Amino acid sequence: MSTLSIRLPDSMHEKIRELAEKEGVSMNQLINSAVSEKLSALMTVEYLKEKGELGSRKKFNRVLSKVPDKEPEEKDRL
Repeated sequence: MSTLSIRLPDSMHEKIRELAEKEGVSMNQLINSAVSEKLSALMTVEYLKEKGELGSRKKFNRVLSKVPDKEPEEKDRL
């Protein structure tokens, strides 16, 4: 495990302390969780972008054209 020293505005430090106390966790745990969530979101966007670039509109339309043109069942309607 690594140690990271960061500088935060006093107001942000206080808010983190308050939230950690409210959640019943340490400030370290709260920050670790927040960074993990942000990394996950950024990595998901990157993953989806990469997968999207592999797609083909032509192939998508070809598959979509095979779907019957009929009304959806009652349970599937919006």
